[in-house]
Amino acid sequence: MASNKGFGWDGFLLRFVFAIIVVFATYNPEGVSYYHWISETLPEFSVIKAFLGVILLIAWIILIRATLGSLGVIGILLAAAFFGLAIWLIIDVLGLSTDNFRVISYIIEIMLASVLSIGVSWSHVRRRISGQVDTDELDRNG
Repeated sequence: MASNKGFGWDGFLLRFVFAIIVVFATYNPEGVSYYHWISETLPEFSVIKAFLGVILLIAWIILIRATLGSLGVIGILLAAAFFGLAIWLIIDVLGLSTDNFRVISYIIEIMLASVLSIGVSWSHVRRRISGQVDTDELDRNG
């Protein structure tokens, strides 16, 4: 039986930091990201750019597959709705201008990283709450 003692706030924070790194390394409004790096010199594509692109792609697939498997489509929609409404609330309460692309980009990227980190962590949280253990299908063809 799996142990519940291995997951806590530190585990969630580690997953959140991983998601933040992946999201902001892919694109950020400061112009220091993989997107900006390859788009500035697009005709000149090197092996290092391809290698780092594959590493980013692997990280995205890990996050997305774990989130889909853990939350499912409805859970992802609910998490996106929650964080979308939280963004709306922050903008409304703080009076932020929606014309400020940089601020809105940061908020959306943090929301995306939050949804992904919750998705990656959700199986552990559900196990803590309910005592049930999630398992993946070992043989999808059988």
